[in-house]
Parts: sequence; C-alpha cells; structure tokens
Amino acid sequence: METANKPILIYEGDCGFCRHWVRRWRHLTGERVDYAPYEEVGARFPQIPKGEFAQSVQLVEPDGSIYRGAEAVFRTLAHSPGKGWPFWIYRNIPGVAPVSERVYATVAHHREGLNEVNRWLWGTDFEFYPCILTRRLFLGGLGFIYLIAFLSLSVQVEGLFGSHGIAPVKEALESIREGGDPVSFLNFPTLFWFDSSDAFLRMSCLAGAGVSILLIGNIFPAGCLFVLDLLYLSFLVVGDRFMAYQWDTLLLEVGFLAIFFAPWKIRPRLKDEPPPSTVVLWLIRFLLFKLMFSSGLVKVLSGDQSWTELQALEFHFETQPLPTWIGWYFHQIPFSIHQLFVFCVFLIQLVVPIFIFLPRRFRLRVFQIFVFFQVLIQLTGNYGFFNLLTIVLCLSLLDDGYVKKWFPARWGEVSLIEKGRGREPRGKNVGVGITAVVVLVVSIFVQMVPLVFWDYKWPGWANAAYRQIKSFHIVNRYGLFAWMTTTRPEIMIEGSRDGQEWKTYVFKWKPGDPGRVPAFVAPHQPRLDWQMWFAALGNYRRNPWLIRTMVQLLNGSPPVLALLETNPFPGSPPKYMRAVVYDYRFTNFEERNETGNWWKRIPTGNYTPVIQLP
Repeated sequence: METANKPILIYEGDCGFCRHWVRRWRHLTGERVDYAPYEEVGARFPQIPKGEFAQSVQLVEPDGSIYRGAEAVFRTLAHSPGKGWPFWIYRNIPGVAPVSERVYATVAHHREGLNEVNRWLWGTDFEFYPCILTRRLFLGGLGFIYLIAFLSLSVQVEGLFGSHGIAPVKEALESIREGGDPVSFLNFPTLFWFDSSDAFLRMSCLAGAGVSILLIGNIFPAGCLFVLDLLYLSFLVVGDRFMAYQWDTLLLEVGFLAIFFAPWKIRPRLKDEPPPSTVVLWLIRFLLFKLMFSSGLVKVLSGDQSWTELQALEFHFETQPLPTWIGWYFHQIPFSIHQLFVFCVFLIQLVVPIFIFLPRRFRLRVFQIFVFFQVLIQLTGNYGFFNLLTIVLCLSLLDDGYVKKWFPARWGEVSLIEKGRGREPRGKNVGVGITAVVVLVVSIFVQMVPLVFWDYKWPGWANAAYRQIKSFHIVNRYGLFAWMTTTRPEIMIEGSRDGQEWKTYVFKWKPGDPGRVPAFVAPHQPRLDWQMWFAALGNYRRNPWLIRTMVQLLNGSPPVLALLETNPFPGSPPKYMRAVVYDYRFTNFEERNETGNWWKRIPTGNYTPVIQLP
C-alpha cells in the first residue's frame, strides 16, 4: 500500500467496534486517508510497539509523525472538508485534550461491550449509505405533490380568487394597501402585485403544473423548486382562509429546504451528482420531527378531555371535515378499541419521532410506522395532499441502501451507489449554513418552546429573525386537531324566488343528502367545501366570505356556481338566499340497513338571515 504522500490510520482488525467506526471515518475522509489493520501493516512500522496497536488507533502522517488515541481520530477527521473544527477545539480549548484522551481510553477498554451497543443501535449492517437515489425519489415525490396542488387549485381558482369569485385577489391586494403596514414585495411576496387578472391566475396554476412536471423529470430541480415556491407563495399571501391550511405552509417549508437539497445542475445525472448536503438532510428530518411531535404535543397541552381521556376517536371519524365511507366503518368500532387507537396516536406522535435522531435501523422503522399512520388517515378522511406530502417527507429517513431495490437494476444504479460512497459536496455552502441557523433558531425559540411554556417571551434576536422571514413561510407552526369537535353542524345554502319555496344548493363533496356515500376526493382539496366545515363552527359575522358566496350566487356567478355540484336555479338566479344549519350524525349498522342512509340529520335553525340584492 502506497502511503508516502498520504496519512494512514492503523487499527485492530479483529475488533468489531473498531471496524465499525473505521467504516464511518472512511466515508468522511474518502481517499484522503488510508486505513489498514495492524495485523497486515504493523511490521512496516517497527517504531510503534505492538502492544500499542491493541490499545488505540495509530495515525502515521506522511512526514513520519505518529499520533495515537483521541488525537489520532481528530487529526484523521481533519482531513475531511468541514470536519476540522473538532481538532481545532481539541488543540485550542484548555482541558479538552486530556478529557478526550480519558474518554477514548475508557471506550477502548470497554470495546467488547460497546460493540454490542453498536449492534443494537446499527444492527449488523454497518455500511454508510449515501442518499443520492433517495434525494432523486424525494424530489420527484415533491414534484408530484406540487403538481397535485396546482392542478387542484386550477379548477377552483376563478371561483375562489377571480374577479367574480368569493375572495377576489384584487380586493385582497387593495385591503393590504389600506392596512397600514408598509407595502413591499418583501412584506407581501406575491406575483399578483404585477397582474391580478383572471387570466394570470389561471396561467399561474398551469405554470406551476408545468414546472412540477419538469421537477418530476429531474430538469434543473433547484431552479424548478424556486419557481414553484414563489408561485405557491403568491397564492398563499392573497388566499386568506382558503389558503390557510397547515399543509399549504408545510409545502412551502419543505419546498424551501428542497431548494438547498437539490443539485444545481440543468440535467443532473446520477453518476455525476455529488451527495446531498447532510445539513439540509437533517433539517428536513427535523421538520418531520417538528410536524409529528408538535401535532401530538398540542393535543396534550390543549387540556381537551376528549384527548386526555382517550375519547377523541369516538367523535373524530364523524366530525372531521370530509370523512370517507371507510371512516363510517371506523366510527362503528367499539369504544375500547377507539381508546387503544388514541393511545397509539400519542405513541406515534410523541414517542416515535424521537427515534428519528437515532441510527439508521431505527429511522427505517420510523418510516414504516409513519407511512402506515398516514395511509390510515388517508383512508378515513380527505385531507388534500397532506398525507402524501408527509409520506414524501418521510423519505428523508431512508438511504440508498434501502431504496435501491425500488429501482430497476438495468439502470445501473446499484453500481452508482457504490461510486457515490465517500464523496463529499464540493466546497462549503455558506447559504446552507445560514439557512440551517435561521431555521433551527426560529423553529426552536419561536415555535416549539412556546408550545410548552405559554408565557415564554422570544429573545429579541429570535424575534427579529422571525419578522424577516415570516411573510415567506419558511418556518411554520404545526399541530392538527388540538381540540376535538364533538358535534357536526352542517350549513345548507338555500335559494328561493318567492320566499316560500326553498331549494338547496348541493356541494360536490361535503355532506348533504343523507343517502350520499361519503366519497374519496383527496389528494384534491375542495377548498370551499372545507371552509364550510369551519364556518359551521362559528357564525356568519365571523365568516364574511360566506355572505360573499351567497351574494355571488344571487348574481349567478358562473365561476362560483362551478364550485358546486348542482344549481337548482339554472335559468336565472333566485331572489332570496339563506343558510340553515343541520346537526349531522353517522347512522349505525341497523339504521343504515333500514334506510340506506350514511347520515341522519335534524334541523337546528338558521345560520344567516334571508338576504337579497339591493
């Protein structure tokens, strides 16, 4: 072995613990350092007593200098780009060197026992797999989510945000101008400042869908992600309540991190791609942790007895915004099983996320548990693209050693995995470092800590950082169903020509006719149907958009009518309009066998007074 111009780290080849860590160090240093067991090369270094080989690793530098123990490890890692800081600390901070050597000696003395710990943590597969294929899968999946989001929005955009829609973009921009805050693109980052016409709204959706396809095809992925983030952010800034769902902001946060995760090449090829940034990979994993853990934590801290007494699923399947017919069957499950399910929810959201930060074998199990959990949610309720986006986020827990079986061997990607090992990104990405600091600071000090300490006051510097990035939704809070709704009020919009005979407008997806089966609509999200669920929990004074919807129906607005299933007044719009409320409940097996209905309902009163155009 040629070592004249290259350092060599010599270790005990019969030590499983040593072999494990040498594999990991070799991944970091690549070809900059040679590694060899002393059983093979010890005779070449007679200046090192044989007994010392068995006590600690020995680093021989090209100039003949010899180092052992912790110093040898730190010097070895210093040959890897970006890994020189541990050695700097070792040399320059008083007390670190002797403590490090003492810890090293203790570990070396207990190598056999620690090797068993290694096996428990890492299993029998000690290889360090890159994430090049995994990144390709992650970015393709994210492109698919963006495609769904923009296509879903495209069939609703005129009815929601058009000039004759429920919440016109032009009015939203005018409200921003009159709001008193400084108006600038940085404060309100939306492309609709430049053009808010209906044609531009449609074009923005189609452009988003087109760029999503380019991302799926792996064409300039980083640039595509930047454009997609800007387009979706433009809708969110002016979309008010119709774009205020947690998965909308989650998509922006994932998309922003993915810009730094993606290769900056026009047409990346696997054999040429450098490994993704380890820093950004862990930021994405931290986002998954934040999403899941926060969703569990808010349930505990809300004090809602339906959660603390494990009763939430007695209501959830029936009262969630858009249940499915499978949700109807889950609602019929005995109460004791529902309680067990709630306990499992707490385990999945509060305990399992911690294992994200443990070694590979644990992350693989976390992936499987989270995906199974999201599939169950998807089967029982319609939450747009949220569940699929969470599954894509879970892909960050995998590596090429796991995902290579999903790719055809004829692509030659198995060999590419081998070539990718031991390579590091070229140069130091300052932007990634700044992004990591900002995201972690804001996530921890501004979002997660206040969940636990309600009277917590943000540090001034954290507050300032948050103000600078808040409008871009780079970092967001999460926590679904902190309080469980226990009843299901449903709003029905009715019209009349004479004020005596009333006809009901039928929505496409929300409950209406008790005999209509609760359907699957996800990953499409019918945003008006969803908002009707929220409106039913309040009153019309707190939901002025509902009055605007009724006014547009009185005007016979085609884009708004297109959001509904049927128009009971096809010739001309009615003269009067009102909204009434019913209390909806799932039927049981006996009631459904007798009536064929999935729901039973009773009227509870008016939601709005009768309205008419002036």
